[in-house]
Amino acid sequence: MLGADEFISSPPRKTVRFGGTLTEILLKYEKGDTTDFELLKHQLSDPDIKDAQIINWLHEFRASVAYLTKELEQLVSILLKLPWLRRSREVVEEYLGFLGNLVSAQTVHLRPCLRMIVSQFVPPRITIREDDVDISDSDDDDENVSENFDTCHRALQTVARYVPSTPQFLMPILVEFFPFINKSERTLECYVHNLLRVTVYLPTLRLQILELIVEKLLKLDVSTPQQDIEDAEETANNCASEEKSTEEGLFYMEEDEDRKGNKVVSPSIERMAHPLAERLDILMTILFSYIKDVCHVDGKLNISNTKDLYRDLVSVFDKLILPTHASCHVQYFMFYICSFKLGLAEAFLDHLWKKLQDPNNPSVIRQTAGSYIGSFLARAKFIPIVTVKACLDLLVNWLHKYIDNQDTGANAYCDVALHGPFYSTCQAVFYTLIFRHKQLLDGNLRKGLAYLQSLNFERIVMCQLNPLKICIPSVVNLFAAITRKYQLVFCYTIIERNNRQFIPVVRSGTGGDLVQTCTNPLDSFFPFDPYILKRSKKTIDPMYQFWEELSAEDLENLKKPIKKGTSEDEDDDFLKGETPQNDGVVEIAPNSYESNTRSPVSSIGSPADCYVPYPL
Repeated sequence: MLGADEFISSPPRKTVRFGGTLTEILLKYEKGDTTDFELLKHQLSDPDIKDAQIINWLHEFRASVAYLTKELEQLVSILLKLPWLRRSREVVEEYLGFLGNLVSAQTVHLRPCLRMIVSQFVPPRITIREDDVDISDSDDDDENVSENFDTCHRALQTVARYVPSTPQFLMPILVEFFPFINKSERTLECYVHNLLRVTVYLPTLRLQILELIVEKLLKLDVSTPQQDIEDAEETANNCASEEKSTEEGLFYMEEDEDRKGNKVVSPSIERMAHPLAERLDILMTILFSYIKDVCHVDGKLNISNTKDLYRDLVSVFDKLILPTHASCHVQYFMFYICSFKLGLAEAFLDHLWKKLQDPNNPSVIRQTAGSYIGSFLARAKFIPIVTVKACLDLLVNWLHKYIDNQDTGANAYCDVALHGPFYSTCQAVFYTLIFRHKQLLDGNLRKGLAYLQSLNFERIVMCQLNPLKICIPSVVNLFAAITRKYQLVFCYTIIERNNRQFIPVVRSGTGGDLVQTCTNPLDSFFPFDPYILKRSKKTIDPMYQFWEELSAEDLENLKKPIKKGTSEDEDDDFLKGETPQNDGVVEIAPNSYESNTRSPVSSIGSPADCYVPYPL
């Protein structure tokens, strides 16, 4: 909060206006004489009003706030519209003093005062005329924007200081004034930054403000599928290459300077080609910076601050992120804060584990929790192998107990609707093993193999629930290769049996009959797949485990995998593309069931579709 503000308690100077003081004008108005009152309103509404006039009027209003009851809300509204923020320091200080006097004496005007302050959380609007159309948006060229925001926060702190109930009235206004996602990047950036500043001096609002921001970020995230972002980037790169080729042809004579090695980096090199992705990138950068600043004091991690913020972020995660399917980037705020201290990562894993094993939670939430566990264990570099093993022990033991309870009962058959959490947990275990098996075996191969054998994968894959039939083919494919190489379990018999049970659905098309099936019955995704927003990814990449291609020897271990993808593109990550939804299809054309052997190429969790010959 602010210190003692002398300008609030300073005595106003006496000023006479139009035959009397402001008090006399207001008393005349109460008696029905509105002449001077209307003249007062006219003068206050004058767009050319001078600083000295504003100061003199504010002096008198500060001395007359007792008269500014609800009946004079029209006059108060005019006062709140005064152009005070971009005036001299004297005007600003006097106006802040007036606000303090007004809300302390007449709390009925609290909401209008808060609305006026929050409306200044974005840069001033300007109107640009293009092709006979007025386009209105933020003015990015205002040099005093930062100073004006500082003043707005001083004003808000002043109001909160005199009216303790300010937070409960403020929050609905913050929600109301949040800009639409199609507003300029600068408008969204300023508003979100100012919201986060409010949490510093009104900490009781932090959770609600974080929920508001994450909710808006999620709308941006789900509105920009990863494939759309990648397509936009590819198009932009192609256009840039064509322009560069043209320029090199036109200015061939000037290329000597460029050959000296001094390359000029384009200012747009960090901009996202997709406009909504650009907005999301900017806002995620702000959120990451906020998390870092709150958790670190003088460059050192503050455990108390970090724990408090972690609790708020977990609450936001449970309420907004966990129920949202296939968001690509926003969930990384949990990834980032967990990187600060191992205890936070373990607490997050424990939290997800409790969600997964709790039968009272909806099945979809339990399945999503399983996806988060697997993706987090696989991708987070800061999680040591001892923690990975502890999590695998928990997950695998739960799977074995589940099999004990279900494998001989009436429900002992392959059904996603009945056993969704089981299949999600299997996929999390398989996915973790794919990424972490080298670390699990590193150092002491015999000891590592003994540990993996103790997990008894054979019982899991051989059980009546048949997880290999439900999990994403690309995951099953590599899990089968790795477990065969180390003689943990031979999956290919089951995979081939599942392929024989493959029931095709024939659909006629212009290219002939196609046979289709769902390749992702779990409708699962990997929430910590590669982060592709250019600015904010710089925060994530140093702590992120990228996919490393298997060696030729590993690939040779694949024997008729179920993966139905081609091997033309080899990327540096495990998966690339979009997860097929429940209506996703694999197209099959007539001849045999042979398929290619290679690492999966879908960044979300499924290989690309391809033609697989259908047996005659």
